[in-house]
Amino acid sequence: MVQTTLQAFALSAAIAVSAQSSAADYKKNPYTLVYDGAITQNESGKIHIHPVSYKLNGLDISANIYTPANYDPKKTYPAVVVAHPNGGVKEQVAGLYAQHLAEQGYITIAADAAYQGASGGQPRYVDKPSNRIEDIHGMADFIIQYAGVDSARLGLLGICGGGGYSLAAAQTDKRFKSIATLSMFNSGRVRRNGFMDSQLSTIQERLLQASNARAQEVTGGKILYANDVQLTDEQIARLPFEMYRQGFEYYGKTHAHPNSEGRYTLSSLLDLMRFDATNQIELINKPLLMIAGSKADSLYMTEEAFAKATGTKDKELFKIEGATHIETYWVPRYVDAAMGKLTRFYARTL
Repeated sequence: MVQTTLQAFALSAAIAVSAQSSAADYKKNPYTLVYDGAITQNESGKIHIHPVSYKLNGLDISANIYTPANYDPKKTYPAVVVAHPNGGVKEQVAGLYAQHLAEQGYITIAADAAYQGASGGQPRYVDKPSNRIEDIHGMADFIIQYAGVDSARLGLLGICGGGGYSLAAAQTDKRFKSIATLSMFNSGRVRRNGFMDSQLSTIQERLLQASNARAQEVTGGKILYANDVQLTDEQIARLPFEMYRQGFEYYGKTHAHPNSEGRYTLSSLLDLMRFDATNQIELINKPLLMIAGSKADSLYMTEEAFAKATGTKDKELFKIEGATHIETYWVPRYVDAAMGKLTRFYARTL
């Protein structure tokens, strides 16, 4: 079933002003959270945040767990694993949705990907699909052992690149009883074909560059990075895709965090370019909710994945009318629309 929100949301100049005024300083939050309404202290009777760390394949993983108001470890609660976007960290949009879900009574976890954020791993900013998928399995491993979690009621929410990796993880990890994505980004397809298939003519050239980068790494040479750029406002304004223009604004200005890096090792492309989040997506046989903005230039990835998800009859594509990709991360009206849908979905399926 495909639905859109009933009310059309018109963005005005006030939204642009709001984007600037909502800039969050990570230094002013004791947990370095950068989203509006973030927890600043654990108060009695309210939701709490619990910074934790755990080992995953020998690496230290940094995560935040959110517990509901009046949490009692002797009671049982459903839980949701939240996977962050490419280049993002747990203190940004993943934390925002994890906190909102905790407000609805769920125990939630948002962790930094291995080799990224505050998690361990060398060299820094390796971005391989197998690692990101394992990160999701690892969050599930940790949260099902957390006091009060009912492991039979475990949900998954993947945002942007985390959405694509969540689809891949859920194909085989049947601990997840329901799966949702927000502004899903199929990292493999985009790294291979370019955004909106704009780089099809350079696939072999880029694979050769990635191969040479790996050869340089293994012989002790300098580690090369993709997307390692600093752009001026004028250059950002000239970018051809709105997702990237707004992404530079979100990650570089309004919701910047020092652990958030858009670059990744060039050799990672050897793995990324042969990956596709929709391969074997028919293995997902659990309830599936896919949410995306109706104006998102990344919408084609959600629509394609949704069409290929033939293994479940309990599926819905929900378009937030008027929203772009990045706006689903922070614009209150769009976040509210997404949360309204997620609340009903998890209440029914968990």
